Order: sequence, then structure tokens, then C-alpha cells
Amino acid sequence: MAISDPLSDLLTRIRNGQRNGFAVVSSPASHLRGNVLDVLQREGYIRGYERQELEAGMAELRIELKYYEGSPVIKKIWRVSRPGKRVYSSIRDLPRVRDGLGISILSTSRGVMSDKEARNANVGGEVLCNVI
Repeated sequence: MAISDPLSDLLTRIRNGQRNGFAVVSSPASHLRGNVLDVLQREGYIRGYERQELEAGMAELRIELKYYEGSPVIKKIWRVSRPGKRVYSSIRDLPRVRDGLGISILSTSRGVMSDKEARNANVGGEVLCNVI
């Protein structure tokens, strides 16, 4: 079965894995998913991830989830821009998530980056998701 929104699938796997206390979750690999996981790792929301080749042309991402004192580091993660409703933001209009306690992940002309990195680079783009 084809996945209509791969990024939402990744976020749901992370959300469900942390809700059930899993140390590692897996997801089909893609460039966008890898770039979003890079941002989550840089910002300290996951321990890390690795790409594993299952067979020729098939790869999987194994994501190590992060916990602090038994509770998940990611309290809430949700998709903002969906296939049915794209959400774009200029750098001036980019809202702060929980007054800077969370992050937004953006797809910009310079790649996928957090809202802090986008403000430093002075670029706007499509708001993919928010993380608290």
C-alpha cells in the first residue's frame, strides 16, 4: 500500500513509539525523512538514526528515541503543512513555538532546517511540522 504523506507517517511512528516506551522505531527511508531526522538530532529531540539497506532499492531508517528521567523528550509533534493544505511562511511571519521552547521544521531553498536556523539564514519556506 502506498503512503500518501510519508512525513506524517514518520511523525506518527515517532509519536507512537514514544507513547509505548520503545527505544528504537523504524521507518521506510527517503531523503525528506532523513533531513527531518537530521534536524531533530541537531536540536536534541532524538538520540540519532541510521540508514539500513534491506535489499536492493529498499532502505529503512532506524530511529533511536530519547527519554529524560523516563519521560519522552518529544512532548508533542504535529504536521503543519499537509498535502491538502500547504503552509508557507516568510521569515517575518514565522511564529515561535511555545515562545521558543519548541521548534518548527521548515523546508527552505537552502534545505530542511529548524526555525532558529532559518532566522539566522534569513530564509522562509514551507512549515513542515512543529515539535515541543
